[in-house]
Amino acid sequence: MRFETMAIHAGDRPDATTGAISVPIYQTSTFVFEDVGKTRGWDYSRTANPTRKVLEDTIAQLEGGKAGFAFATGMAAETTAMHLLKTGDHVISGNDVYGGTYRLFQDVMPAFGLEFTFLRMDNGKRIEEAIKPNTRMLWLETPSNPLLNIVDIEMVVDIAKKHKLLTVIDNTFATPYFLRPIEYGVDLVVHSTTKYLNGHCDVVGGAVVTTTDELTQRVQFLLNAMGTCASPFDCWLVLRGIETLPVRMKQHEENSFAVANYLKGHPKVKRVLYPGLESHRGHEIAKRQMKGFGGVVSFELGGGIEGVNTFLRKLKVFSLAESLGGVASLAEHPATMSHASMPKDYRKKVGITDELIRLSVGLEHVDDLTEDLEQAFSCL
Repeated sequence: MRFETMAIHAGDRPDATTGAISVPIYQTSTFVFEDVGKTRGWDYSRTANPTRKVLEDTIAQLEGGKAGFAFATGMAAETTAMHLLKTGDHVISGNDVYGGTYRLFQDVMPAFGLEFTFLRMDNGKRIEEAIKPNTRMLWLETPSNPLLNIVDIEMVVDIAKKHKLLTVIDNTFATPYFLRPIEYGVDLVVHSTTKYLNGHCDVVGGAVVTTTDELTQRVQFLLNAMGTCASPFDCWLVLRGIETLPVRMKQHEENSFAVANYLKGHPKVKRVLYPGLESHRGHEIAKRQMKGFGGVVSFELGGGIEGVNTFLRKLKVFSLAESLGGVASLAEHPATMSHASMPKDYRKKVGITDELIRLSVGLEHVDDLTEDLEQAFSCL
């Protein structure tokens, strides 16, 4: 099936028990055994649930993976993935990752004996020089959050195979509609399903997609043992969102191009970050490995932090809020919101300045979006 068809028909649909065209919400904690030691395929919803299984199978098919697993949050998915490692292992991560990922890697997992090196993942020689005898994993974000840097996936995978390292990519920004990392040899894909997969800002969730039997068995064991799974109702909400994912992503991208081009020519904007622009330093790589460029546009505003605060307060169509990927447009200030957990000197080092604003461009009429930006600029 093609992507648009899989988004609607993947998994056990219609429901095998009732014929329901909409996946039922199996809101149950436990299932009755047929006999001692004999189930009907289900025993306890932490281990597996029919609603969750349809979501997991759908995401796995969309990514082209072996199996999918749904988690309570994106961070629950990432934390579970980290437990594939053991004390003493070393991870190389992009240095411009989501703030919650950085906090997990910098402030939480080292207490359990994991070691992390953060660097810009745009240079193969630099990556290889960072590899140690105990390196076990390369962690990627592309496009990155919030700088929208692009990682050459094939380059990183070649390095990983040479050194027998596990590759993990956060595919939240691109979604499998625009990027299918497994086709380039990535071992594990993670998502915050809170974002584009759900698309309506009414749930938090996460996902992991595996590529081998061994990884599938290990992630399933960890999900069950750690209890990091998503609830049936939350899974149903993400499933409902995925059915319109292709249509939404096309419009997100179309609106984002228009917003990026508007910002690019504005005298009060210092720089615009959007991989769809030819001026973006990762544009050619993005064009090669992606089907589209996504729905997030970041830019730096001139005039210092007071100008940023004034601009954000004056927005009317764009709402000042964290998160992204919903139908409604959002504006956020990474330095005080999504990336506030990063020390200021570290943010400055990687390029997340106090003047940086991240826009999640929604599905409103694009003229209303640009007019909203213009009226906010006029107040500066």
